[in-house]
Amino acid sequence: MTYEEARNYLEDCNQYAGEFTLEPLKEMLRRLGDPQERLQFVHIAGTNGKGSVLAYVSTVLKEAGFRTGRYISPTIFSYRERIQVNETCISREDLVRLTEKIRAAGDQMLAEGLAHPTMFEAETALAFLYFMEQKCDLVVLECGMGGRMDATNVIQNTVAAVLASISMDHMGFLGDTLSEIAGNKAGIIKPGCTVVTMKQRPEAEQVIRERAKACGCPVVTADPEQAVNRKRELFSQTFDYGTRKEIRLSLSGEYQFANGALALEVIDVLRKKGYEIPEGAVRRGLSGTVWTGRFSVVAEAPYFIVDGAHNRDAAEKLAGTIEHYLPGKRLIYIMGVLADKEYDAVIEKTAGYASEIITVMTPDNVRALPAEDLARAVAVHNPHVQAAESIGTAVERAYELAGKDDVILAFGSLSYLGELVRAVQKRAEEGK
Repeated sequence: MTYEEARNYLEDCNQYAGEFTLEPLKEMLRRLGDPQERLQFVHIAGTNGKGSVLAYVSTVLKEAGFRTGRYISPTIFSYRERIQVNETCISREDLVRLTEKIRAAGDQMLAEGLAHPTMFEAETALAFLYFMEQKCDLVVLECGMGGRMDATNVIQNTVAAVLASISMDHMGFLGDTLSEIAGNKAGIIKPGCTVVTMKQRPEAEQVIRERAKACGCPVVTADPEQAVNRKRELFSQTFDYGTRKEIRLSLSGEYQFANGALALEVIDVLRKKGYEIPEGAVRRGLSGTVWTGRFSVVAEAPYFIVDGAHNRDAAEKLAGTIEHYLPGKRLIYIMGVLADKEYDAVIEKTAGYASEIITVMTPDNVRALPAEDLARAVAVHNPHVQAAESIGTAVERAYELAGKDDVILAFGSLSYLGELVRAVQKRAEEGK
């Protein structure tokens, strides 16, 4: 099996999508020796911020000397980003070798008339195998969507169940109310773990606490309002939280203060559970975290910033970040979204700040909204909009429109930001 054949096999597993059940994955894992049973997890669910929290926590753990697994989705630059140990992606060779094991187990299940796992489920099984082989001390595990029926929720050895900010998203799958969505995400809470949650809206908070009480789990809450003395800059920022002063974050954006506070609460919970994490490792980890796509500056003169704001809550936070970090700046947007997202709400929250808006269609995604359709929706709120036929064209037009003191801000679906960043980097390499 080649790397390309391994990728194709995993993608073909989506043909087995059917009922929402974890039984096919559990059966596959049983045949693979239940690798997840030999691992310990920090399990993270939420609507927005869970990736940043994962990045902070896993970087701190690495700095503290722990062999730390990361499982994330979606990825931006490389498929192999989704499975990492100490921030090093799984190799092509290991991915191929483990995919062969996945295929053998899957073929056996089909031959016995059993349901086969989907792509995400097969990837999750592969990740558990890899983390077990790599002898990870802890795995920081990000839910793909939801919580209760997410493939990652086959685990039992949860040290900390972490709930990042919860808001309305994926309503067709997770529920029509905030309480229903919170209940789905709170499904990652299991007896024996400590629950660490962002301060949530009351209806979500109630559901989380009820689930925690039913499982006999203590609850620790991170309060973003206690992240004080905030000093904001585009390349780093500092804040105080509790007894800690002048905590430096490498990631910018108003919402990172809340994510940083949640990460600190997770770290303190792990300390109480016996993990030795020196304060120096905490500070080095938070100040050294790399997480592209979250209000990240990828070029200067003019500044080119990328952000993954793709739903109502994220758009509100992006609007606040624009007001705090880019006051008085002339802004040129590049926007690309998926058709099944609340893109009208994203537009409503953000369009008024832009002088010019360029829309694109996210590539290689059947859920992508055509650039022309997005432009028509934007025009309702801002008439200075044009559709671009490709991401490369959008980048060139943005640079044509922007002076060196202006700001180009690209946001929306994470699925197109990798190609966009590569286009910006290529342009820089060509000396443009």
